[in-house]
This record gives sequence, C-alpha cells and structure tokens, in this order.
Amino acid sequence: MAHDHHETEHRHGHGHRHGHGHGTDIDWNELGPLLESQAELFTPVYERAMAWLGQEVTEPGLIVDAGSGPGVVSCLFAEAFPGARVVAVDATAPLLERARDRAARQGVADRFDTLAGELPEVLDELEYPADLLWASRSLHHLGDQRAALAAFAERLTPGGTLALLEGGLPSRFLPRDIGIGRPGLQARLDALEEEWFARMRADLPGSVAETEDWPALLTAAGLKHTRTRTFLLDLPAPTPDRARAYVAAHLSRLREGIGEELDADDRATLDRLLDPSDPASVHVRPDVFVLGAYTVHTAVRRG
Repeated sequence: MAHDHHETEHRHGHGHRHGHGHGTDIDWNELGPLLESQAELFTPVYERAMAWLGQEVTEPGLIVDAGSGPGVVSCLFAEAFPGARVVAVDATAPLLERARDRAARQGVADRFDTLAGELPEVLDELEYPADLLWASRSLHHLGDQRAALAAFAERLTPGGTLALLEGGLPSRFLPRDIGIGRPGLQARLDALEEEWFARMRADLPGSVAETEDWPALLTAAGLKHTRTRTFLLDLPAPTPDRARAYVAAHLSRLREGIGEELDADDRATLDRLLDPSDPASVHVRPDVFVLGAYTVHTAVRRG
C-alpha cells in the first residue's frame, strides 16, 4: 500500500510502499519498478530541493543518500553536483543494482558507489565523512529516530549538512466530490493510512515514540543552523499518462493494504476508480491531477 505523505515515495520515491493486508512489512525489492517510476515523476521536487541545498552546500566532495532505493535521487545528486562522489546506501541489494545500472546509463558511474546494509550502522563503513547526507523518508523506518539522527550527524564532516525529507502534506489526486460515492474519499483514506503508519512505527525493532519536531531533533543531535523548506509537486489536470499511472498504482496499493478497513460504499467507490473499463476510473476520467507538498529539514555539523 502506498503511504505517500509518510514515505519514501521515498524511500525516494518510495512513497511509503507498504506491505500487504494489515501487516506492515514492506517488500522494497518487489517495488523497484514502481519506486523508479514514482521518483522520476517527482524529479521536479528533488531538483528544486537540490537547488535550495546548493545555496548552503556549495562544493560537496561526498554526498550520501541514506535509504536510496533504486537510486533515482542519488543520480540526480550526481548531476546537480558534478564535483561530488555519491554513495547510495540501502539495505536491499537488488535496488542498489538498479542504482548502479542507472548511474551507468546516465554517465556518472565513475563517481557513484553503493553501500548495502542496515541504517544507521552501515554508515560506519563509509571511507570518509559526508559533506551532505540526504535521508528521504528513510528515518521513519528506524525504530529509534533520535539515535539514528545522532548516528547520521556523526558521519558528517565539520560544516557538513544533514538533510531530511520528512512530513509534508498528503497528496491529492481527485476533487473532493468525484461524482460517485460519498465525497471526501481521500481524506478517509488518509486517516486509515495514519493508523497504518502508527502500526508500522510501533512494530519496528526498538521503536521509540518521538515528537516529530524535526528541527528540534536535529538540534538535539548536536547540529546547528536548522532550515526548513517545502516543495510542491503540481501536475494539474489533464495529467500526463505517467502521472495517471502513478495515481492508479498508488490507489491500487491502498486497496490492497487498507481496503478492507473501508466501509462497503467507499470500497465500492475505490474499486470503480481502479476499474479500467469504468468511465469513472482514474484511468480515463479527465479530472485526475497530482498535488503534493514535500518538506525538507536541514542542519549543519559544528565546525
């Protein structure tokens, strides 16, 4: 199931790609192609975020993408910072294979590496500290987020920047009243996703409840100069085919993950939205759009 506003699209595009049924396990490898296409769709968000980061991080030698997934964003970093070496870090080796293939296709393989292992411990294997460590919706998959942030901060060079993509707003794809079913379907889906997210967090090993005040947590990790900026993805109707495909995939995973928790009317509405033969489906209806807000928090290690 997709947990767009909590995840990973991300983990990069991993837009919380959840597991199945009521469980909270996530098969990131199975989601590889979806993660890639989603991150590609969100490229304008990442490019604007990188331009903003570039105001502070001027000539990074090493950029670490912590929780990189298939490397779409890692490769964007390589293009945005042509003097930097980029290391894509992820626990799922097949996703890192995709990252290496992408780096080769895009001509940045000579300064692109991958590192397989669990965050944050695997960061100890980096050969030298990072000038920029980017964590896009990967932190909230770690049980003790405060401890993980401290570990991330330790891997920065003095004056280096830690950037978190966390929070933002739930994405919207359809008007409140879509002409079928009860108005406000997406808001009800959001509420169920929030409950799923709480279960996912509680089920993580060593899970610690934490107030999600990211600037305060960055400061507690010993960092300074916190900044926050939110970036919009605005793909208005009539939306391009790849955005329509993303909406269909997102709603399909919601149907798999939390569909049985909907009432019968909402479930029937969602089924119609996903039926390609139905004129009311997202596959053909003219009012489908993509509107999302993605928040990046940064802070700097003391010199």
